[in-house]
Amino acid sequence: MSRAVKMTRLGTREKLEARLAELGLSLPIDDEIEEEGPLSHAFDVGGRSVGNRFAVLPMEGWDASPDGRPTDLVKRRWSRFGESGAKLVWGGEAYAVQPEARANPQQLCANPRSAEDLASLRKTLVLAHKAKGDRTEDLLLGLQLTHSGRFSRPHGELLPRTAFRHSVLDRRVGVEDDRAMLTDDELDGLIGDYVRMAKLTEAAGFDFVDVKACHGYLGHELLSARTRSGSYGGDLEGRSRFLLRTIEAVRSEAPALQIGVRLSVFDRHPFIPGEDRLGVPETSSHQPFGASDDGLGLDLAESHQLVEWLAATGVTLVCTTAGSPYYNPHIQRPAFYPPSDGYRLPEDPLVGVVRQIDATAELTKRHQGIKFVGSAYTYLQEWLPNVAQAIIRAGRADSIGLGRMMLSYPELPRDVLTGRGLERPLVCRTFSDCTTAPRNGLVSGCYPIDPFYKRRPEAERLAEIKKGLV
Repeated sequence: MSRAVKMTRLGTREKLEARLAELGLSLPIDDEIEEEGPLSHAFDVGGRSVGNRFAVLPMEGWDASPDGRPTDLVKRRWSRFGESGAKLVWGGEAYAVQPEARANPQQLCANPRSAEDLASLRKTLVLAHKAKGDRTEDLLLGLQLTHSGRFSRPHGELLPRTAFRHSVLDRRVGVEDDRAMLTDDELDGLIGDYVRMAKLTEAAGFDFVDVKACHGYLGHELLSARTRSGSYGGDLEGRSRFLLRTIEAVRSEAPALQIGVRLSVFDRHPFIPGEDRLGVPETSSHQPFGASDDGLGLDLAESHQLVEWLAATGVTLVCTTAGSPYYNPHIQRPAFYPPSDGYRLPEDPLVGVVRQIDATAELTKRHQGIKFVGSAYTYLQEWLPNVAQAIIRAGRADSIGLGRMMLSYPELPRDVLTGRGLERPLVCRTFSDCTTAPRNGLVSGCYPIDPFYKRRPEAERLAEIKKGLV
């Protein structure tokens, strides 16, 4: 590959377009951001008017209490997301449907006080939104429901629950036999856990739930369970059955809620450090969902079929993403600085950005009954508003989803929409500390940019950890 070029070196449209051309890529880019332009336009989701085209994506917090309840750190994050100006908000959080389903021991999860916790978090976000002078009638607030599957780590050590045997991933998480695999009966029971959490979410006043099917977690892994026998594996109908049954059960038991799905619309084989730590695929006989037969390219045929089935069940929102942060992070989350315990970039991050944007555009064009929220925009940095506006103008997505950028610069949507322009010192540079820190037991946050985290004692510890990983 050609050597990756930092986005800060692509400071003019001519330089950016030249780099895209060098990589064989294209992106729509607007010259100027319009105050009353496409990003400010409301759009309809299931009969609800959503006030603008920015969305706060669900992320995985690592700062809840040991029993899965919100701490002051969690509440601070939700408040900042409310202040962002974005009108579509996934609460900014992945909420595990049972304690054993957590990806880390400091993740929000179902507990005896979940009802009051959810109501309190919603209130925190809505009041912060209102305190900025924003209307709340056009705010659409949801919560992501998740089970971490093979990446479950509820007490600090891996406690994998898998969908099928995978030669590469089983080895990575220490699975040696079938005992870690969830049975059909266990999956049936899990549907009830999703329903219980959805009903609590509905009672707390949220507008929708997201049944998570991405990033290698259980809902996503099942979509690749081609070798699994029984009701939840084999052909696409079987591999989709858990997701679709869960959605149908939620619709039946919590009818006031809209339903979204965050979906890894394509995947790749896991990657490992090769020569000079350059990332290379660790191939296996397992064909990932949304991948070509060799597991190295895209094939969205099954993704299109699944989205058709999702629409038929009444799903109103699909947030597109790709791959997994656990085994191919450059596919899932393009960044110039990969997690310090990972591998060197096998491609320029712009390739990953365009790959996700183009996949979202293809789905948006074909499936008119669902609203699509795109991902992978953070790496564009100063160019994010210009590309986002052009994407919305061209109908290549319905909403622009922001993840990591919301940790460093939560008010980016507000600044863009009000014509203030970007505060460059707050722009996320994809240092990946927000991943490296939690992987080493530290609370989640933006340590390089957010002064609040810079001052915390964990910042010094993180610096020492990174030195040891170089």
